[in-house]
Amino acid sequence: MKLFDLLIMANSSLWHNKLRTFLTVLAIFIGATTLSLTNGIGSGVKSYINSQISNLGNPYSLTITANKKSAHKFGVGSSNGLTIYNPNQRKILGSFGQSSVALTNHDIAKIASIKNIKLVDPVYSISPDYIQHAGSQKYSFLLAQSFGNLKLDLVRGQNVNNNINQPQITIPVNDISNLDLGSSSQAIGQKVQIAISNNLGQKSVFSATIVGIQQTTLIGSTQIYVNNYLATQLQNYQQEGLPTYSQNVYKSLEAIYPANLSTKQLNQLISTLNQDGYKAQTIQNRVQTVFTVINSATDVLDFFAIITLVAASFGIINTLLMSVQERTREIGLMKALGLSRSKIFTLFSIEAALIGFWGSFLGILFANLIGSIVNKIVSNGFLKSFPGLNLFTFPAQSSIIIIIVIIVVAFLAGTLPARRAANKDAIEALRYE
Repeated sequence: MKLFDLLIMANSSLWHNKLRTFLTVLAIFIGATTLSLTNGIGSGVKSYINSQISNLGNPYSLTITANKKSAHKFGVGSSNGLTIYNPNQRKILGSFGQSSVALTNHDIAKIASIKNIKLVDPVYSISPDYIQHAGSQKYSFLLAQSFGNLKLDLVRGQNVNNNINQPQITIPVNDISNLDLGSSSQAIGQKVQIAISNNLGQKSVFSATIVGIQQTTLIGSTQIYVNNYLATQLQNYQQEGLPTYSQNVYKSLEAIYPANLSTKQLNQLISTLNQDGYKAQTIQNRVQTVFTVINSATDVLDFFAIITLVAASFGIINTLLMSVQERTREIGLMKALGLSRSKIFTLFSIEAALIGFWGSFLGILFANLIGSIVNKIVSNGFLKSFPGLNLFTFPAQSSIIIIIVIIVVAFLAGTLPARRAANKDAIEALRYE
């Protein structure tokens, strides 16, 4: 008897007792549905974050700070709280009186000279007072710099140009009505005023042209992006009145590397920076914490799904043990007709695997159905402002892995009943009433 014949026979035998098989498949079905849904929501959120990574900055950029491991190179840190004075070193005062190593224009020049660094810009700590348009209400806002050729997800217009000496900004689509700018198309080309104070207690207003309208996203959607020319103007004015040693110091720098850089070359670049006393992080490094939280949440939910599958595996054992008991004479007859122990074992093992297959296959189909319905509901509901975000996505690879894992679990659960069936004595089995 060939394997295909055993498969047909196992599938036919499985449904002799429809209710018992249905209940066992149902337990697998629930576990598979839960497992698929938890992985689906994790995949959906991570896929969206990956697509929106540009809103955190240029995807081919490194955020560079002073490396704490190499702090002694900068004269920072000591067991007794004292450090040797270094006239070239500057610090930035942080919370609780703690200070961190500041990066200066000297660091910018040093990093710019490293191989595979195309551009280095300082990250300014700009705190504007408000933004206003043509006498509209004044609004506080978050300001972000645009580094390199940053490509934001825009509704209309274009990204700011860092290669021209004109003040440009892009604003989120949700801010159009607040600033009385009309529609998205009408907002392009209009000017807004940004007020900022310096350390002499003076305030100045800078004008900037709106060149783009940002799409609403979960990442960086509330920030107003400015080009380097405007950022430098705001920074220079803000620093007026500061002591000379407190000017032109930065907590971090943004460095752009070539888009065609291989992973090996990128790791070598990061290593070189580390050896020179800097710590460099890619955009992917910065969002890794978010992915860790998502993975932790899905792992917890997966745990409950696994408990369901373990409970279902005992149901498989019970179902097949009862089936072996009820089919004792049939097993004896199969042995009398020359069916070997290995094939009988294979027959009942296939039945167990089929229970896993049908439960997982139907569970994943049901999860996909639920996911598509929920995606439609939430995309027209509370996620309406976030186009492109699907709460659930079900990659084929993940679905296949879930099916394979469940089939293996079901197969292992069926080995005990299958072994008992294979070990039955043919004569004794034929005498069984």
